[in-house]
Amino acid sequence: MRGMVPPDPQTNVSKPEFAVVYTPKRDRKRSRKRFPASCVEIKNTKEEAIEGAQDNDRKFAAIVIGPSKSSEGQFIYYLGEWL
Repeated sequence: MRGMVPPDPQTNVSKPEFAVVYTPKRDRKRSRKRFPASCVEIKNTKEEAIEGAQDNDRKFAAIVIGPSKSSEGQFIYYLGEWL
């Protein structure tokens, strides 16, 4: 994906992690591919991410890759996949 720093096994830069992602807008298809760090809550396990998801509050379980720094200077996470 354009702009994403690829995962580096020797550092903690852009590593895949389980998370609960808040999608601020009603997006039934959840088509966004990147999210500001403020919308991402990192979890330790896949099960924790799934338990933390709340469809009615627009919080969904996912695997995210990051953090990366955007061109605007914000930390962002890229969507790996929805769980």
